[in-house]
Amino acid sequence: MKIKNNLNTYITFFLSMILLTGCELDVENSNAITEETFWRTPNDFDTALTTVYGALQFQAVSGSGLAFEMIVGDEAGTENFYRQIEFATLNFGDASEQVVNKWNELYIGVFRANQVLEQLPNNIEIFDDIEEARSIEAQARFLRAFYYFQLTHTYGGAVIRTSVPRTAEEIAAPFSSIEEVTNQVIIPDLIFAKDNLPQAWPSSQLGRVTWGAATALLGKTYLYSKQWTQAVTEFREVIDSNIYNLAPNNLDNFSHLTEFNTESILETPYSTEFNPGANGNVVDNNTFETGAEASGIAPSIGQLQFGAFNVVLPTYFLHELFVRDEIDTNNPINDGNIQSKRMGASIVPVDGDGLYYGLPINDKPGWVFGQSSYAKKYSNWYHLGNEDGNSRSEINFRHIRLADVYLMYAEAVLEANGDVDTAIEFIDRIRRRAGVITLRDYIIANGGFPQFHISEQVNGTQPFVTASVASVMTHLRRVERPLELCFEGHRWKDLVRWGIAGNVLNELLQDELWRIQNQTGILDVIVNPNVPGSGVGVAPLFIREKVRPDFGQASQNYNASIHNYFPIPATELQTNDQIGN
Repeated sequence: MKIKNNLNTYITFFLSMILLTGCELDVENSNAITEETFWRTPNDFDTALTTVYGALQFQAVSGSGLAFEMIVGDEAGTENFYRQIEFATLNFGDASEQVVNKWNELYIGVFRANQVLEQLPNNIEIFDDIEEARSIEAQARFLRAFYYFQLTHTYGGAVIRTSVPRTAEEIAAPFSSIEEVTNQVIIPDLIFAKDNLPQAWPSSQLGRVTWGAATALLGKTYLYSKQWTQAVTEFREVIDSNIYNLAPNNLDNFSHLTEFNTESILETPYSTEFNPGANGNVVDNNTFETGAEASGIAPSIGQLQFGAFNVVLPTYFLHELFVRDEIDTNNPINDGNIQSKRMGASIVPVDGDGLYYGLPINDKPGWVFGQSSYAKKYSNWYHLGNEDGNSRSEINFRHIRLADVYLMYAEAVLEANGDVDTAIEFIDRIRRRAGVITLRDYIIANGGFPQFHISEQVNGTQPFVTASVASVMTHLRRVERPLELCFEGHRWKDLVRWGIAGNVLNELLQDELWRIQNQTGILDVIVNPNVPGSGVGVAPLFIREKVRPDFGQASQNYNASIHNYFPIPATELQTNDQIGN
């Protein structure tokens, strides 16, 4: 894994030092890497630690596999001929691709971290500087905590393994609840990491985890556990550290040109320089296959006419949220745009601002068959003419950034003590960066702010509400987080932890049914896909030809006990007889 673009290439190294079959070889291979021949120098530990970081680059964790999860919820859907459709319709099962891959890849990360953590105390004498050993431990424990956080909030719990199993019997272990994994592994690991990680690394070591990453993830862990006061404390430490600031532009968080910027707290590095022949979806999950070092996510996001597949399609709900995200004409950041800067960095409607893959929007066919807009985040629309044919992208994936911390902090203070003013202050910091009217300005001018999550197209109006704990919380949940954080891997987890997933799906189904029933009034069906600009559609979404159904099957299929979390993969159930015991 690259720590920085201009540093070392990925070390093809998978420390498979356990023997599960009980077999013995008659001839010793003098070149083989074993526990006795490897852990001899601090550099050996740093090499092994690199493999723990390497698991971040797995596509199910930070790359193309996330497209399956982006379309679960209210932000995005897909067409019914893509294999991701089983997630959009909530028909995934224990053998589904992302269900199996994410479990396996996260546990590879856990396994690699456990190897480092198990060997470290046994070889502490090789370190002249005990601080170096403590730093390695802190990095490994943070990464293990991150992998377990992803496991618990994707699968509703996890199998706890904090040591390297030596036998087949030791691999079998029971499934533990979210609370058990959080208290036994995630929180202790993050507290240690927070106490022993630096606030920053030298420029040659960018990509290593920091105090800020540990503190932010600890706050997020407390937030998900409904420990509001503790969450407030951790988020406030990140904010008051003055290490981080919102980047000047939303696009700075999704561009290879502005990696590790002032807003970045935890991001997975990718590069197109290393291992150039490998497809971006290739991962380093064994000793015979070198990881691509690149991300394969861009083709799922980019538009069909530009070498991609537009698998992830923004919902009409998200599109209309951006339309109603009204710009502040007095904010210089807008620079003549008619839409918010965060719309321009997130989605592209047919009436969007600027260029798209170097061309005027709608210069190539598209925006037809109900596709009113396309996703932008993590595609290369801003600097390439087409997506790479080998699915290679070098855009880093940001797992935690300051805007997310601001919104989580706003949520935590609302829950902890009903502090509406502080919540609005931090929401407005993000809105001001986006160039849109702040909640405070709405309140001053109107005594309240619009309920943006209510479709004005469907209902004819968006009622204003006064600022209260309930109304600001609803705005944060239904408006601000999807606008700011769409396609970043948070949305379904948010809806589940708030307990509103089913209600949201049902509500948006009603909007969908209204559009279908009234489609003759909102569609322009006179569209020639070979004539750019024909059939401009009807404002505000300019939907052409049909209304794409995103919520019918999902709303009908949704069952909290089945769909809130991925099922345990069938392969794990077959090999671990302790599951369920």
